[in-house]
Amino acid sequence: MNGIRARIGYCERTGKRPYFYANAHEKDFVPLAPVEVDIADARGRDCSLDVEGFTLVEHETALADLTDLAEVKRVHSGEIAEMLTGLVGCDHVAMAPMGILRFSEKAGANAAHDNSHPARFVHVDMAKEAAAKARAQTAPVGRTIARSAQYNVWRVLSPPPQDVPLGLCDYTSLEAADLIDCDAIFDPLDGSPEWGFPNYLLAHNPAHRWFHYSNMHPGEALVFKTSESDPERAQLMPHGAFDNPHAPADAAPRISLEMRGTAYWFG
Repeated sequence: MNGIRARIGYCERTGKRPYFYANAHEKDFVPLAPVEVDIADARGRDCSLDVEGFTLVEHETALADLTDLAEVKRVHSGEIAEMLTGLVGCDHVAMAPMGILRFSEKAGANAAHDNSHPARFVHVDMAKEAAAKARAQTAPVGRTIARSAQYNVWRVLSPPPQDVPLGLCDYTSLEAADLIDCDAIFDPLDGSPEWGFPNYLLAHNPAHRWFHYSNMHPGEALVFKTSESDPERAQLMPHGAFDNPHAPADAAPRISLEMRGTAYWFG
């Protein structure tokens, strides 16, 4: 699959602060205003985590089943930390405790998993100030931190082509005014108390440049940056799911795994 045109889940400003839930999306207030855009295939391009905000790497895992989240926590978390350390040249990586599985709707698996819907609206994983606080909270004790950055490692577990790929907005095409303040609310399926944090949605700007990686397979990982302490580097990565108009009707439903880690460089 090369460059395509597809509808991207932009939002509009209404004067009311949007919010969305991890599970109960019927309670969301997300004023969608989708726009059909060109989405270029990033395969073969030299995309950088510090410029565009994303890159693709080859990466193998020792786990046979990456849908087993207990084993993902026990084994794969360390694999991702090792990969990120080598990729970005940091001194330490603090991993989020759990991986996140997502399924395209036709898989029929969303009701059984927390936060498992593909995000049909473009968003950033955490607002700038909240992300800075999160990076500070997981920083190694007793070390002087010269730089820190958060990364999302996104891997498909289903065969290509993806029916619902992930689109990424080139950071260099983004304006601060394009970001819409919102709240992300996590409502656990086990009935635990809700919690949340500030986030961003994205307003349309015709200057945005969109990318995806065609026909991803489980032996590779898409790495994108979600926050950064160095103002001269890419700071965040707006991203969202879109329907692939080139995927055949019998394409396997997308299954993907997200792992999140915070990298630290010591002073």
